[in-house]
Amino acid sequence: MAAVEHSLRNATLSIRDGIAELTHQRPEIRNAVTPELKEDYVDMLDIVEGDRSIRALILTGSGGSFCAGGDLKSLLAMRDDPDPAARQPEAMRRRVLRAHTWLRRLRDLEVPVIAAVDGAAAGAGFSIALTADFILASERASFSMVFVKIGLVPDMGALYALPRTVGLSMAKELMMTGRRVGAAEAHKLGIVHAIHPADALAEDARRFAARFVDGPREAMALTKSALNATFEAPYDTMLAVEAQAQAVAAAAPYYGEAVQAFLRGEPAKFDWDRRR
Repeated sequence: MAAVEHSLRNATLSIRDGIAELTHQRPEIRNAVTPELKEDYVDMLDIVEGDRSIRALILTGSGGSFCAGGDLKSLLAMRDDPDPAARQPEAMRRRVLRAHTWLRRLRDLEVPVIAAVDGAAAGAGFSIALTADFILASERASFSMVFVKIGLVPDMGALYALPRTVGLSMAKELMMTGRRVGAAEAHKLGIVHAIHPADALAEDARRFAARFVDGPREAMALTKSALNATFEAPYDTMLAVEAQAQAVAAAAPYYGEAVQAFLRGEPAKFDWDRRR
């Protein structure tokens, strides 16, 4: 099937065979999070959320960089704005809150999200990668919470996501030192799912995403939603979520078809191990 291509502002969105792929396309600034790229994420989410044929989303960069963090020029422009209101703390708070709106949508997207990280994922770029369900990294990938180096606090969901990924003590180290973590250490810490050669990362990410295409959409979405809430919810709440989610999943056509196929002795439509 031919790919459907969307040319956005600082990114492109390609959709083919049930997989959407958003590529950051400003390598000359190491794919920094510009205001335009934030708008691209909003447009991408509108498209992906509205197309139920999409079964996985890949986030990636170009030119040997995933995303080098926030656009410092636009941040400095706020400081130099002649309007006093633009230089007030409230202006920065609103800027961050606007990003939270689409970031929450990305985290809650009903399909698996895969970040394919080649080169630097720094600052907000690291935060975006952490929003994905799986991070695949090239051998030359690196991750750093560089906010402290310019006197800022980690944002874009990092204060929530990183401690839950690496533990509180390690999160404090990474955020308060801003040190660079290579692919091997990131894998050891549980940040990275798998490491791939740089020249194979893009295709390996597509193969990884393709393995979800035949999966049960409803069950995948319900499982992801429940897991996203599990660290905040008490045991009894998660049991209630489990019961309600199971009722919905069992009512979906996929469940009945899969059980009937099993009883006929046919192979499962979705079998992660078989498709390795």
